[in-house]
This record gives sequence, C-alpha cells and structure tokens, in this order.
Amino acid sequence: MSTRSFDPPFLLSLYRGMVRIRKFEERVKFLFLEGRMPGTIHQCQGQEACAVGVCAALGPEDVVTSTHRPHGHALAKGITVHDAMAELFARTTGCCKGKGGSLHLGDLARGMVPAVAIVGGGIPIATGMALAFKMRKQERVAVCFMGDGAVNEGAFHEGVNMGAIWSLPVVYVVENNLYGASTPIHWVTKTKTIAERSSAYGIPGITIDGNDVLAVYETAKAAVQRAREGAGPTLLELITYRITGHSRRDPALYQPAEEKARALENEPIRRFSRHLIEQGIAGAEAMERIDLEVDQEIESAIEAAVTAPEPAPEDALEDLFVERA
Repeated sequence: MSTRSFDPPFLLSLYRGMVRIRKFEERVKFLFLEGRMPGTIHQCQGQEACAVGVCAALGPEDVVTSTHRPHGHALAKGITVHDAMAELFARTTGCCKGKGGSLHLGDLARGMVPAVAIVGGGIPIATGMALAFKMRKQERVAVCFMGDGAVNEGAFHEGVNMGAIWSLPVVYVVENNLYGASTPIHWVTKTKTIAERSSAYGIPGITIDGNDVLAVYETAKAAVQRAREGAGPTLLELITYRITGHSRRDPALYQPAEEKARALENEPIRRFSRHLIEQGIAGAEAMERIDLEVDQEIESAIEAAVTAPEPAPEDALEDLFVERA
C-alpha cells in the first residue's frame, strides 16, 4: 500500500467511503435485530475496500451489478445513505420506492442495477449491458460484483465466456471472502485461485489483496481502462473476509477463532487508518471527525426514513413493464 502518488483528499475520500459502509452496516444490523426493519439482510462488514476501491475507478456513466450482499456496492457507487436507509425501511423515498428492500437495492440513475439476489444472476446481466454499450459504441463499462460461490454456477461460465469471445467492456469482480455462506471455498473449488480460471476464456485473471483499498483501486482502474479501450474483460479476484455472519441470524461459528482474529487485525478500515496516520496524511483527530460526521449522516437518514410514507397498495401497479400486442 503506497500513498505517495495520491492526493490527501482522495485518500480521505476512500477512508470516508469505507467508514460509511461499515457504520451503515453496523447500524442496520441492530435496527433489524430490534425488529424495526422488515425483511432480511446480508451484510459486508470487512469487505469495504472491495466496493470502495473498485467504484472509485469508475465514472458516473459506468454501471455495476450486485448480489444479495449489496449495501456496500450501493453506497460506494453513489446511492445516498438517505436513499438506501429509506429503502431498507420500505418507504416511498427509498431508491426503489420501497419495493426492492435490501436484496434488490439499487438505482440505475446512479449507475447501479438493482441488486440480483440469485447467486451468479448478475453475471449475464452485466455481460448483456456491456454488449449493449459496445453495439451503441458507448465508452461505458459494466462491472459485475460476485461472491466466490458464484464462480461454480453455470451463469459464470456462460457469462464470462460470452464477454471474452466478444471482447466486451466488462470487468468481473470476485469478492472471495473464503466462504460461500458457510462452505469454505477450498471444499468446492480445486484450483489454487479463482483468477486462474480466466485462462479457460483467454482473458487476464488477477488475484490481489482485497483489503488493500489502494491496490484494489489501482488494479480495478487498469482493468476498467482496458475494457473501455476495447480489449475485453478481466477477472479480478479480491481476497477479503466477512467479519459478520452470512445473514442477520448467522453467528458464523464455522469461522475458526484464529482465522477470525487474523481477519480482524487485517480488516481494511483499521489498516488504512493506521497507514494514513503513519504516512502523515491525516491525524487521529481527522479520523475521529470523519467518524462523527458519518454517524450524524446515518442518524439523520434514520430519522428521515421512519417518518417517510409507506407505499400504498395501488403503488404495486406502477413501475411495471407491460408488453403490448
């Protein structure tokens, strides 16, 4: 991790982005446990550098697809805390008017397709959007976030193969947190890395430390530029760790204590904060100020969400695609 070639405001924006995701997730976790929110959640504590680093490499015209674990991607791609919080509370002021909830969080106006909760379901969608960009001669890139479990779905082979043979402007990002729900990745995948599967499709495959936000940013930036210039897809494997359960009621007892302790020591926010202080980019007071500002942002979003209107029954008849003869 080297900060020498980056401006302090950019570095602090990365830190703020990761803190925003972590604090959002922790606050939402307790709102669900208190019974104040409907539905269910799958959270991304510990994986913040993946979302922030990749999305920092994208332009506003680029799009991302997400998974059943979408909150971090949404906030990193520009969906506001207010819009995301209202959506989780199922209010009309949410980014999907209260109709999507956690599993379908998104806003295409901000460059995020509403999340696809089916494992691997976003891969053909991102590939199809990249095909549309190429056919329209638009210099836009689609980024497909997926977990390690998705690489054993048929949609992975079909989508990545199509992206490769047509040299589409798409980047496939695997957030390898070592577990597909509770199943260790080495139980179900024989290759040493996921990235080496790229050789079957004739595209580059890169494995990096997904908890190093600057490494993620620089690697994603190169892959995005390659796609934008017409050279085709890249398969990025970001090694990270989920320091929470698979879903809201999962105590994650399948994660060994020593492994979890190492992950907590290596989690991206504490690690980046320590580095910024050591490099003289910012002091502890600046970090505390960002923490406080994010806390206030989240509490303001909660206050706005709980007082916002709920959808009416007739709202179910709006925002529909109707095929006419």
